[in-house]
Amino acid sequence: MHHARSARLRAGLLLLGLVAAVSAWAQDVGLVEKKVFTLPSYTTVGGQTIKNVRLGYETYGKLNAQGDNAIFIAHFYSGTSHAAGKYKETDAAPGYWNSIIGPGKAIDTNKYFVLSADTFANLNTKDPNVFTTGPSSINPDTGKPYGMSFPVVSMRDSVRAHKALLDSLGVKKLAAVAGASGGSIQAMEWGALYPDFVARVIHVIGPGFDIHPYVVGLLDVWVTPIRLDPRWNGGDYYGREEPLDGVAQALKIVTLTARHWGWAEKTFGYKFADEKKDPAAAPGNQFQIEAALNSAGAARAKTTDANHMIYMSKANQLYRLTDAEVKGIKAKILFVPAASDVIFPPELSRRALERFRAQGGRGELFVIEGDGGHLDGVLAIVKAADAIKRFIESD
Repeated sequence: MHHARSARLRAGLLLLGLVAAVSAWAQDVGLVEKKVFTLPSYTTVGGQTIKNVRLGYETYGKLNAQGDNAIFIAHFYSGTSHAAGKYKETDAAPGYWNSIIGPGKAIDTNKYFVLSADTFANLNTKDPNVFTTGPSSINPDTGKPYGMSFPVVSMRDSVRAHKALLDSLGVKKLAAVAGASGGSIQAMEWGALYPDFVARVIHVIGPGFDIHPYVVGLLDVWVTPIRLDPRWNGGDYYGREEPLDGVAQALKIVTLTARHWGWAEKTFGYKFADEKKDPAAAPGNQFQIEAALNSAGAARAKTTDANHMIYMSKANQLYRLTDAEVKGIKAKILFVPAASDVIFPPELSRRALERFRAQGGRGELFVIEGDGGHLDGVLAIVKAADAIKRFIESD
């Protein structure tokens, strides 16, 4: 008995030691400082000029003397550059990919200089930690917000501006560029635009090399409630009451389509929003899933600009690489779809991988299992941590 207890004690101490060692190695990046990159002028892919560009960015880790240990993280449709760490100790949660970015993690900030930047027309204009140029920005030629006169911007435009940011910081090569959803589109654009600059592309919950026609339609559906809100006023609402109802309903639709029926069943089932109010008893009585989605949409609307959401949908709709651009990609590509994704199903990644390999490219596939839908590429990204780490460290 004594020997058995001693053995159990030793095993327990060993386990605690291993846990402590892992915890000491895999840590968070800590507090993060948000910075602003400026360009006096930028000419869009469509040939329009935007003056006084301001885009926010943040970094984790240090750039080496050769400038070749950088990894860029591109954010998703409704996301920001806040990929890891916290701005303040009191922040409710760290950046969205905190589980895989940090010392000893899959994207190891002990080894790599990791950067992320806000896109043009970022949705979250009212977040004090977001800096973006878009329809809500002041047009220096008129002294008033652009509104819908702001030039059309594509995801490629954001990538080109971010390349100027990296150049200004002394980055000579990207060991990898990674992103989820709209970020995966940017990641692939990096590989196509700068084939000698990008070594690896990590394409998480993405469409492959072009947006699917179904999603072109879906992106229009997402912003339809904004256009139907009378307060939108054709995009001219700055300085007056904003179309918050339309934005809230738009974000509700985004959230629902970014999930999966398995998530809905497991999370809500047929519960009532109020157990005393049967949905069968009155038109206004709701199921719990309805109330939860409405509440989430209303909360997110407080930091979202309506016109920016319309412009971000357009930017994603315009994504389509040519055959020549795909063939010109020199980077290795890791496709990381989510099994239950109904926006960009795994079939799209498999199809893109076959196309890339047929053109002589090197690529791999890792599927995130689960029933969380499209959002598994953000909320369950740790499931792909080992695959991402191996990919970054591979030749």
